[in-house]
Amino acid sequence: MSLKLDGKKLSLEIEEKLKNYISVNKTIAKRKPGLAVIRIGEDPASGVYVKNKEKACSRVGIKSYIFHLKDTVEQNKVEQLINKLNLDKDIDGMLLQLPIPKKFDEQRLISYINPEKDVDGLNEQNIGKLVKNEPAMRSCTPAGIINLLRSQNITIEGKNIVVIGRSLLVGKPLSLMLLNLNGTVTMTHSKTTNLKKICQEADILIAAAGKPNLIDSSFVKDGAVIIDVGIHRLTSSDKSKPRLCGDVLLGDVIPKVFAYTPVPGGVGPMTVTMLLVNTIFSWQKQFGLSSNLNDLLP
Repeated sequence: MSLKLDGKKLSLEIEEKLKNYISVNKTIAKRKPGLAVIRIGEDPASGVYVKNKEKACSRVGIKSYIFHLKDTVEQNKVEQLINKLNLDKDIDGMLLQLPIPKKFDEQRLISYINPEKDVDGLNEQNIGKLVKNEPAMRSCTPAGIINLLRSQNITIEGKNIVVIGRSLLVGKPLSLMLLNLNGTVTMTHSKTTNLKKICQEADILIAAAGKPNLIDSSFVKDGAVIIDVGIHRLTSSDKSKPRLCGDVLLGDVIPKVFAYTPVPGGVGPMTVTMLLVNTIFSWQKQFGLSSNLNDLLP
């Protein structure tokens, strides 16, 4: 029987550790950790994600600051807000909720975020430190995947690992993290030829392509580990309640693999949890707090 890598269960376990850590240390710091989230426009999915982050902060004892800006706001006004939050001593972490309207220069805004507060790990300084395998903020989804694998003692070192997708949010940073942990990594993408053949060699196959049900059992070798990063809402012909699925046709794949992540309840909850971890690491650093949480960031 295949092993389910239960991200929801692991995220709750980590949240309990974070909650206890904040409870013990907030008297020393004289305040809770603070996370600022900047949302621009009315993208409905972004609204859901921001609300989930706000709830997660509340559960562990992080104070959240939500800045919801209209899409008519000018680029320089957003830059001014980021600079203000960079200087705010009550803010330990900051993120720009993506996607944002196309009129904005997304990378320029991310570059304005103080790398010490860049809890999404997208500032070029943090990406550079990841390339050099130096301690820094790490991208949340990749870090969550590493923790899921570690939680079940799934070996990364020496394994053939195939990553489908090369985004700055997942594919690129994840490939670097796995490489830093001595995995043998192949990054594939929409222009890759013989994708199926490459995937069939993977001990660990990670699908972050953004295409629903792209991967079926013919892509997967017996006994592999499969991580499904995708999440899609599919509506049926009768327009009943949308059904969630990932990049992997899980029902077809599960009988063949050693371990898998469900959708929902796999990678998604871990992404939010690692955001909390990054915020607490920044808080800890600011106040020189000792930590037993160092194993959570790859």
